[in-house]
Amino acid sequence: MTAQLLIGPILRRVTGDRATIWLETSEPAEVRVEAEGGAGGVATTFSAYGHHYALVVVTGLVPDAAQAYTVSLDDRAVWPAAGSPYPPSVIRTRSTDDSREPVSLTFGSCREATPQAASKNLPPDALDAFARRLMTDSRSRPDLLVLLGDQVYADETSPKVRRFLKARRRSGHQGPADQVVGFEEYTKLYLESWRDPEVRWLLSTVPSVMIFDDHELIDDWNTSASWRADMARQPWWRERIAAGLASYWIYQHLGNLGPDELAADPLFQKVASAGDATELMREFGRSVDEPESAENTDQPYQWSYALDLGRTRLVVLDNRCNRILTPGARAMLPPAEWDWFLDQAHGDYDHLVIGSSLPWLMPPAIHHLEAWNERIAESPTAWKASFGEKLRRAFDLEHWAAFGKSFDALGELFRRLGEGGPTPIGHRVGAGGAYAAPASISVLSGDVHHSYVARAEFGHPLPTPVMQLTCSPIHNQVPAPLRPLMRASWSRAVARVARGLSKSAGVVKPAVRWKRLAGPYFGNAVGTLRLEGQTATARIEGTSKDGDLFEVAAVKF
Repeated sequence: MTAQLLIGPILRRVTGDRATIWLETSEPAEVRVEAEGGAGGVATTFSAYGHHYALVVVTGLVPDAAQAYTVSLDDRAVWPAAGSPYPPSVIRTRSTDDSREPVSLTFGSCREATPQAASKNLPPDALDAFARRLMTDSRSRPDLLVLLGDQVYADETSPKVRRFLKARRRSGHQGPADQVVGFEEYTKLYLESWRDPEVRWLLSTVPSVMIFDDHELIDDWNTSASWRADMARQPWWRERIAAGLASYWIYQHLGNLGPDELAADPLFQKVASAGDATELMREFGRSVDEPESAENTDQPYQWSYALDLGRTRLVVLDNRCNRILTPGARAMLPPAEWDWFLDQAHGDYDHLVIGSSLPWLMPPAIHHLEAWNERIAESPTAWKASFGEKLRRAFDLEHWAAFGKSFDALGELFRRLGEGGPTPIGHRVGAGGAYAAPASISVLSGDVHHSYVARAEFGHPLPTPVMQLTCSPIHNQVPAPLRPLMRASWSRAVARVARGLSKSAGVVKPAVRWKRLAGPYFGNAVGTLRLEGQTATARIEGTSKDGDLFEVAAVKF
């Protein structure tokens, strides 16, 4: 049969004169990408679970240029599609010495697919709106699209996917009637979401990196040790977590790796050379769902990653899979991954950007409530612990504040970086064994279905502004009755009450305070962080009823 292009091409990493392009085909094929100026690359598809994928490394790109490209399967042109109304897909490279060039990162999270949105009457998709503007104004093209979780919803499916699931359940496949479980079911989510015409074009022409949040697997994924124990008793959970992580590795994580990282990655090399990688992926999915603990000290698979763009360092953190959930030792990252993060955070750059699906700085009242809940849920008194656990699950109390040691450690890291000084032993150093304070530190986040900008305060002035930039949702919404409650969570009076509650449980007041500079905004939105020289500007844009973008907030720091 003739191979067809199912999803893609998706432009992922552009590094120097090379780029990676991901795609899915209907049949095995040789994939050829050809760009203007003689650049190109060839790869043979690899297969898993009866599906076919390719990650093509394009070489020979011209510096500081936008080069249109085409895709062929078995020497038959498939992209751009015949009669396409969209502009050509291009690979945009930076100059050879890009240290003086500005860096632009567009970010957001929580995007339900168009068919799902139609059934819920959601407001216009901000990513669609961003794509339409880029089609007519290339000056708005960012260097990178940073997608911060809930790219697909495994537990909130569209009517079309639910019909497919209903047929699967009738044929004997276990699982909830309206939630995906197996790999084949996960592929329907990506097919539905990434074939949206405007978004498909956008992903073909703007490089992107991604990280999961809970809905790629299930709501409240890895909330606590008891949550994991309860899920393990579900007969379909083992298949769901294995298929969810395997599909995430193929559809999202693989493209986060640059060409050199791909060449050095043993799993990718095995998968790419296997005739059928189904068993490799199945075993991988099962093996990586074991966070480090007192019982399991094996170093977990690292989903976090880092990259440099000019004088900007981006570090994207896994907030979900590798959490340590052992009571009394809870942490967002296991020790080895935290050490890796510290190493990435110290170096020769002007701006440090952290991608964290969950906001570090939440509305203050929610922060104090989560800190209180963590203390109560770990109480030696059984009824208190049970009560705390029920509240944690009922109200999603699972952000950085609910991992208090990690919240404090991240704040301390930012304080030290913002002051400048000697580099900790064992970590990357600058000239003379010390580092200069960066021009800015920004945490990009999503998840909470409203957008805001906040600045951290450490009790004394720092040369470096430390910012929380939250943009969510791209395409979803907060139920109207909850919006007043979320607005109230930013109130000083409500925060004082919540702080009193946490204090009564023995929670120490956080060393860092924060001030909201913009928001909250509850509509669909995309955020853009522009870094130029020693300055940074954060901009959040919402969608109008007509599907156009308008400025919600702009903060320079």
